[in-house]
Amino acid sequence: MEDLETPPEGAVPETDQTPEAAVSMEELLPPAEPAPPASIEDAQLKAMLEAVIYVADEPLTLAQMAAAFAQPEERVQGLLDQVVAEFDKAEHGIAIREVAGGYKMATKAEHHETVRAFVKSLTAPLKLSLPALETLAVIAYKQPVTSPEVMEIRGVQGAGVLKTLLDRKLIAVAGRKNVIGKPILYKTTKEFLIQFGLKDLSELPSLKEFAEIGRMAFATESGADVPAGPASEPAEPLEEGQAGEPTPPEEQDE
Repeated sequence: MEDLETPPEGAVPETDQTPEAAVSMEELLPPAEPAPPASIEDAQLKAMLEAVIYVADEPLTLAQMAAAFAQPEERVQGLLDQVVAEFDKAEHGIAIREVAGGYKMATKAEHHETVRAFVKSLTAPLKLSLPALETLAVIAYKQPVTSPEVMEIRGVQGAGVLKTLLDRKLIAVAGRKNVIGKPILYKTTKEFLIQFGLKDLSELPSLKEFAEIGRMAFATESGADVPAGPASEPAEPLEEGQAGEPTPPEEQDE
């Protein structure tokens, strides 16, 4: 009888080596590929972009819209530019503007007076008093700024005005100044950009333009006629530390 050879220690008998034992099922399957973005026609995607911008309370960013529709940002940007161009045509009364880092629908500037008159005929307008507008202007151009600094520029007390601006979320606390007493610093907010239709603070009008806007708004609300000619030249804005006309006590806390 022939001697059977003893297999080396640790060797697996040939009969036990099955394909299932040698290769797992996962290794046999092809590697999974990421699912491609859902196929959406250009016209349909443009309509969807228009719809979401319309219903959104806050300006929508490009990243938000691309993620919502599972589309590349490059494609969304290209179609969004087409939608913006379409609304810029004269037959549309609404435009899509880039505001505060996102996109938002707004009425066109040339229809401002018509829209303003219509809205005023429906409900009492929510407006800022002249002291509040002055304070907001100082904060917008000098931010971050403290309450004493605002009062020094305006020449009047304005704690009540600051509270009004805080309540309306037009300004917010920006920390404390590293001086004796550590007074609170104030800055404008995203809501400020939205309310004034600004892309960012670089789009703020000059101080002379801002003063003229305030003067015309005050004249319109009080029913006075805005003078034409040389008298309509905007007043020089107050320099820092220069006192202005005292504000009546009843207007200080508006």
